[in-house]
Amino acid sequence: MADITTDVLIIGTGPAGSAAAALLSTYGVENMVVNRYRWLANTPRAHITNQRTMEVLRDLGRDVEDEAYMFASQQDIMGENVFCTSLAGEEIGRLRTWGNHPLSRAEHQLSSPSKMNDLPQTYMEPLLFKTACSRGTQARMSTVYESHVQDDDGVTTTLLDRLTGKTFTVRSKYLIGADGGNSLVAQHAGLPFEGKMGVGGSMNILFKADLSRYVAHRPSVLYWVVQPGADVGGIGMGLVRMVRPWNEWLIVWGYDINQPAPEVDEAFAVKVARDLVGDQELQVELQSVSTWTVNNMYATRSSHGRVFCMGDAIHRHPPSNGLGSNTSIQDAFNLAWKLAYVIKNRAGPKLLDSYTVERAPIAKQIVTRANKSIEEFGPIFQALGLLDSIDPVKMQQNMDARCDRTEDAERQRARIRETIASKVYEFDAHGVEMNHRYRSDAIVTDGQAEPAFTRDPELHFQQTTWPGARLPHAWLFSKDGGTKISTLDLAGHGNFTVLTGIGGEAWAAAAKTLGHELGIGIDAHVIGPRQAWQDLTGDWARLREVRDGGIVLTRPDQHVCWRREAMAGDPVAELRRVLKQILAN
Repeated sequence: MADITTDVLIIGTGPAGSAAAALLSTYGVENMVVNRYRWLANTPRAHITNQRTMEVLRDLGRDVEDEAYMFASQQDIMGENVFCTSLAGEEIGRLRTWGNHPLSRAEHQLSSPSKMNDLPQTYMEPLLFKTACSRGTQARMSTVYESHVQDDDGVTTTLLDRLTGKTFTVRSKYLIGADGGNSLVAQHAGLPFEGKMGVGGSMNILFKADLSRYVAHRPSVLYWVVQPGADVGGIGMGLVRMVRPWNEWLIVWGYDINQPAPEVDEAFAVKVARDLVGDQELQVELQSVSTWTVNNMYATRSSHGRVFCMGDAIHRHPPSNGLGSNTSIQDAFNLAWKLAYVIKNRAGPKLLDSYTVERAPIAKQIVTRANKSIEEFGPIFQALGLLDSIDPVKMQQNMDARCDRTEDAERQRARIRETIASKVYEFDAHGVEMNHRYRSDAIVTDGQAEPAFTRDPELHFQQTTWPGARLPHAWLFSKDGGTKISTLDLAGHGNFTVLTGIGGEAWAAAAKTLGHELGIGIDAHVIGPRQAWQDLTGDWARLREVRDGGIVLTRPDQHVCWRREAMAGDPVAELRRVLKQILAN
């Protein structure tokens, strides 16, 4: 007999594991989360937090979303990525990023009630973990996953208590592996992977220093420093990342992956910091140094039987595009409601098959995009003349040539502008962040064709109610006009949601009937004049892609799972057909 029993055991308390625990506890599912360390993240690894992730926090509660904003660096100071020879030196160019270009900002505001921000993992992870534990999650620190065995009824997991040195077992209905890029759970579950680990080497240097005089006039999260001959390969590209404005920083510096990881002592770390800042008298308060590898690997299947993996365990990639923790939290949002419905006998076990079908393509997409973003620095180096020589003096001369009064220099200046502008695919890829459209048995399209993207789907988010897409955001207003709410606020929260208009009241009645019949939560909202919620701007009518008497049905993760253009002859039968297919009943 196992020492402990629970419904879901989660290995890892990072963004994926803590989000899964918080969501499961919110849905009333008993769960336990363990962490091999004595506490949570000790470095601010992940930080870019996109709108879709903030929508997940908003679904957990406005208090959770508001606390994230309280600790985050807001979008305005995420600013313009700067390319320079040092923070104190010459600026080469800059790019408005993270929704700060006026056109991009408009898209962000039209797309979501939530705002992009910079929230280091040292703040995000405790927020999610606290939310989980305060809502019922049982947590154990200093506890190491060793192995698991699954059978038809559940999973028995062996864990090691690092404080006592004793092993114990946990019996759960399901096991979640959120144990990072070297996931033992994924290995023991036999998940298949494509790609390669260790394609590059990097080191992090975390330090404190007041750099406000160099950056406050051009606020940004990322400052790219080009110093020919300064590091491996001679190109000398270093990253100075703002952690907290403007006195806590993280430097990312490369090393040759074909050589042993370097020993980074204090003298070396301080020298790198002073060189990149461009101030040899800078007072540096070193916090920590660490090395890590750039990976290019993703799981083609995210689960095996009763074992599910998420986060870095299934998508292993560099931090380019800021996709890591965002995708991890969104993995949890996809899986948690499905586990809750199956555990509570509201859905059949086959619903869980949709997790891999829906999320594995996302894992492949973001790993591919993040690694491609690294490659896209090459054209900038080429434009600067850094690839034409390995002599640092010649490389500097090539860079300086852009200032000449010649046709070659004019062409070089144009090429530098073009290549820096092209990095929008890494630093403002709104479509990559938001255009997730699922295709699985948990989505019913009734043969409706997917709408084509009218603009670049990596750069631009295109809202649609096509089943599989995330519910479009539009502001609605209360009957007296005094309260504003997003369509997304009407959906989620562990329930299915019916959105209809005047003439669609029978859909709302059908939702109530089937909620009782199937034992599930179905919220229903009739949107229109003199209704509880009104579309005073007409934005929802333009986005919903169905008639007033039609229906848009969303899942607990706010993705549209079915829609119908107009009223059905038997709305109860139609809605029953769809729900039973989605729930695998």
